[in-house]
This record gives sequence, structure tokens and C-alpha cells, in this order.
Amino acid sequence: MDYNRTVNNMPSVMVEVSTNGKRGKMWLCSTYGCYDHETDLQIPHEAIVDFYCPHCQEKLNTLIKCQVCDATMVKFNIEIGGVVSICSRNGCKNHYVMFEDLESAIRKYTREYGI
Repeated sequence: MDYNRTVNNMPSVMVEVSTNGKRGKMWLCSTYGCYDHETDLQIPHEAIVDFYCPHCQEKLNTLIKCQVCDATMVKFNIEIGGVVSICSRNGCKNHYVMFEDLESAIRKYTREYGI
């Protein structure tokens, strides 16, 4: 999380990205289902993007293929136990969330946000 760079007035998820031989940074909206982002790269529509952890440089793209466009999916671990996966193709909106233990995740969310 990047608390210094916001997208839609919320802390962003900062990753390093590469496409077409160029590397840069991308800040993703941290709200699930929001596709807004900012980047310092020009990324062509429908280009496949490689995502990397900005701390350890581990590639975040998985071997799992998008069921919509067949690009690789990108996996982000979430603090409450689970993962959010997004498609690596610029413009594809396929994404999903999986929880390790849904009941625990709901309890933790309720405690934190009071909803």
C-alpha cells in the first residue's frame, strides 16, 4: 500500500510494471471493483503487463489464465486472508477475490469497519 499516493482519495496499491521492454510504476485503486490507476508508462490498450513487487521484485503474474482474454492473472495477497486477482491485459476487467476463511474475513472486516 502506498499511503502517500492516493487514487480516488484512498491509499493506492503501488507495483512496478513492465511492458514492451519498458519498466515503470503503477498505482492501482485499492477499492475492489474499481479499475482506476495511474502510471508513469504509456501502456497500449490490450497490452499484457508484467507486475512486480516494488520491495523484492518478485513477479506477481501467475500461471493462471484469464477466462475472458487468456492473459495471465496477477495475484495480490490481502491482509484479512486471501487474494485478489486481476487480469494482466490492459483494458480487461476480469478480476476476483478468494478468501482463505470467509467467516474470519467477515468478522475482521466487521470489527475494523463496524459494518
